[in-house]
Amino acid sequence: MLTQEETIKILKKTNSLLEGHFILSSGLRSEKYLQCAQLMMYPDSAEKVCKSLAEKIDNEKLDFDLVASPALGGLLVGYQVSKFLNVPNIFVERVNNEFTLRRGFDCKNKKILIIEDVITTGKSSLECSKCLQDLGAKIAGYACIVDRSNGSSKINKIISQIDFNFPVFSENDLPEHLKNIKPIKPGSRKN
Repeated sequence: MLTQEETIKILKKTNSLLEGHFILSSGLRSEKYLQCAQLMMYPDSAEKVCKSLAEKIDNEKLDFDLVASPALGGLLVGYQVSKFLNVPNIFVERVNNEFTLRRGFDCKNKKILIIEDVITTGKSSLECSKCLQDLGAKIAGYACIVDRSNGSSKINKIISQIDFNFPVFSENDLPEHLKNIKPIKPGSRKN
């Protein structure tokens, strides 16, 4: 398994861990931002991180027979981790702004592990869960490469490769050093 230091080194090397002034999807501001899509650009690095996450999941002894991920962010992570866990993988995708299971995937009576790239509020993971539960699945747990929730997510237990607790600020309460950096909004959500 990768150590925290080894994981951070990989995230920085792949430009997945960025520093600057970022507008998060919540509207809050941060001086650090995680973009795991950058990690997934480098198959060897992504494989190391996903293999380590799979080892952590395996150590938890969860009972599941399917991995599911919300598209798009969790799709490649779920695929890689499911490969190391030797279980099938499916994904849900947004159609008219609502998660839907398509492409002939079936989850009825399956025990599912939800896998994401980054969990902050848990919103996407919980929407994914609801979609699958409505179709007859049972959720066995949640995992991600990066847990940014700091315990504030509605998800009780998250298995993660690494946890980060970056301070966030409202636009009206920025520290002086951030006021002098032009903010950018790098996230995938429009709202």
